[in-house]
Amino acid sequence: MTNMNKKIKPLIWVILWCTLGVNAQEFDILIKNGHVLDAKNGIDKVIDIAIKGDAIAKVGSNISKNSAGTVIDAEGLYVSPGLIDIHSHNFHGTEPNAYLSNSFTALPPDGFSFRAGVTTLVDAGGAGWRNFQLFKDQVIDRSKTRVLSFINIVGSGMKGGALEQNLFDMDAKLTAMVAKQNKAHVVGVKLAHYSGFDWTPTEKAVEAGKLADIPVMIDFGGSQPELSLETLFMEKLRPGDIFTHAYAHVNGRMPIVGDDGKVADFAREAQKKGIIFDVGHGGGSFLFAQAVPAMKQGFKPNTISTDLHTGSMNAGMKDITNIMSKFLNMNMPVSEVIATTTWNSAKAIKREDLGHLTEGAVADITLLNLREGDFGFIDTQRKRMKGDKKFECELTIRAGKVVYDLNGLAVGDWDN
Repeated sequence: MTNMNKKIKPLIWVILWCTLGVNAQEFDILIKNGHVLDAKNGIDKVIDIAIKGDAIAKVGSNISKNSAGTVIDAEGLYVSPGLIDIHSHNFHGTEPNAYLSNSFTALPPDGFSFRAGVTTLVDAGGAGWRNFQLFKDQVIDRSKTRVLSFINIVGSGMKGGALEQNLFDMDAKLTAMVAKQNKAHVVGVKLAHYSGFDWTPTEKAVEAGKLADIPVMIDFGGSQPELSLETLFMEKLRPGDIFTHAYAHVNGRMPIVGDDGKVADFAREAQKKGIIFDVGHGGGSFLFAQAVPAMKQGFKPNTISTDLHTGSMNAGMKDITNIMSKFLNMNMPVSEVIATTTWNSAKAIKREDLGHLTEGAVADITLLNLREGDFGFIDTQRKRMKGDKKFECELTIRAGKVVYDLNGLAVGDWDN
């Protein structure tokens, strides 16, 4: 062997060892030092999370930094399952005068999800059985965000105005049929905006829910005289059905907090029965005059959602972290606020594969910074509530990939 060969051979072994060492890293991403909140698994402490591929590979203490290609230091941050927004409007399109069904008021998911920590959106009634396939082709299949659907009991979807009053287009059998044909994407039935003293729309929506074995989300429209919420909760809806806009007070719909400032007894009984009370903030459906006294009396939401569309996001709602912050400042504990946007929401839509950080589960993860300062929050009557706490999304991981990184926690310095 020549002297040159004697020098080259050890060098080759060094190169091979280094290469194999890099390739042999056990994990792709490691999140260290973050305060993990996982309601399903009862985790509320500082602990590490490792990701391999699109799944959570390990949850444990003191996982070695050398075991992962990318290490994210989450010290001082909350680490939660990816947020789930069960009331959003994402059937974005270009059809004039079609409101939230293939038109301009709805929003394309990826532009408004990840920056708020949301990894799963549920479009609430944009599409009905007539145009669900268009919604799937145009939005669901083209989005990095996981997009699910409450299919509208109205066949043409949430097109607004007279089209949503058409009792003849509310077909329980066809709605359930399309829902069952699209089980991977349809998680419920939606009734919204019907105006009139008539239980028929509610009954048809619940019938569709029974046929497809999925929950119903009710957005009560206006009626004069008002339809009874007690009848809705105790006679029409089933345990597991969802009442959205829980803290609204609009013309033609009974509020849950009466003129005496007290939460109605029937609302408490309904929640005990299993009716899901969802925030569904929106552009006109959340008042501090309802929420503050309700929270003081212990009537808390089961789920927090946005009712996201162009009007609500540019008004008092803004995004899901802003709504979460409102409830923080109404003295709802951080762990409960996180649960209402993760595990509670997953259970509400019967998607218990989501909303938790179990080893083997999909790696949808949100890092939240809880800021302290002097903040103001606005309701849908343009009334302000002051607060000293505010959530801000720092980083979002969807299926094992970093899809939003506010301050570059997952990348190296440019000059290193």
